Amino acid sequence: MIDGILAFLSYLGTAVALLFAFVLIYIRVTPYREFELIAHNNKAVAVTLAGAVLGFTFPLMSSIFYTQSLVEMVVWAGITCLVQLAVFWVLRRYAKRIENGDFSSALMVATFSVAVGLLNAVSISH
Repeated sequence: MIDGILAFLSYLGTAVALLFAFVLIYIRVTPYREFELIAHNNKAVAVTLAGAVLGFTFPLMSSIFYTQSLVEMVVWAGITCLVQLAVFWVLRRYAKRIENGDFSSALMVATFSVAVGLLNAVSISH
């Protein structure tokens, strides 16, 4: 029982730390200040960030389930981070529109972030 609780805490703690690290990296890479814009009620930026967070979290969840160690999980988190940054880079032409509050552009970028994240997650299982 104690071993199970320690494993749970190890994986959960590491996963939460990786999630925060991803968010910090992501907001440094994007050309706008997410939290400042979200504080000013920019829903487009909030949706884009939410899509990236979900796109990162699904594969992270999959890596916890399918890998054999914390080290493997961290490696997959790094790969997943790079994949999410690549999604943003491919769709970077929408960044200014998102910053200006264009919700349709944000929804498209968020959808691709989640879709690629889901594909990434299921790919980890093989």
